[in-house]
Amino acid sequence: MKKTIGLDKQLYDYLLSVSLREPDILHQLREETAHHPYGVMQIAPEQGQFMALLVQLLGARKTLEIGVFTGYSSLAIALALPSDGKIVACDVSEDYTTIARRYWEMAGVAHKVDLQLAPALETLDKLLATGEAETFDFAFIDADKENYEGYYERSLQLIRPGGLIMIDNVLWSGRVVDSQVQDESTQAIRNFNEKLHQDQRVILSLVPIADGLTLALKSR
Repeated sequence: MKKTIGLDKQLYDYLLSVSLREPDILHQLREETAHHPYGVMQIAPEQGQFMALLVQLLGARKTLEIGVFTGYSSLAIALALPSDGKIVACDVSEDYTTIARRYWEMAGVAHKVDLQLAPALETLDKLLATGEAETFDFAFIDADKENYEGYYERSLQLIRPGGLIMIDNVLWSGRVVDSQVQDESTQAIRNFNEKLHQDQRVILSLVPIADGLTLALKSR
């Protein structure tokens, strides 16, 4: 199971036992995805709960998700949104998102999710071209690492001042600090982390939840 890095099993199990309040529908989806060939891509349950809490703290109504997979993060956020809340969800896989759609329907939140099956950069550019800049409250980026910078720059334009962008996998299972690892995805994450460290347009915090989660609050 995907879990917060750096915690041994005993401490991680304790963390979940005293804090996780995972709705049954999310647990079912997590269990199904655990048997998927790419189940490792699913976010950890404590991360989903943390994201939902932040969405509620923001009073978010309109959100953006880049990378859906089987829908755990979008379902967690949809459940936290008000009845008229909306998620624009970007993915390229009909197969993966078929699972997501099924669970959105089962949870009664399908009306909140606008799934866009297209390369995310195209969807984001279309949103900007149609006057959606600074209309989103929250964005979650969890897709191909080579395009993280492009996703971030467009999300920053789409998010309102005071809105929040969350970026997943920024610790990359520890590979970011292993000098022997020089593949394209790892290098992209290293470069992205360094860029955000210097980005004065946002208030920044990288937290070691799950595989590393960066919070970037757009300056007012």
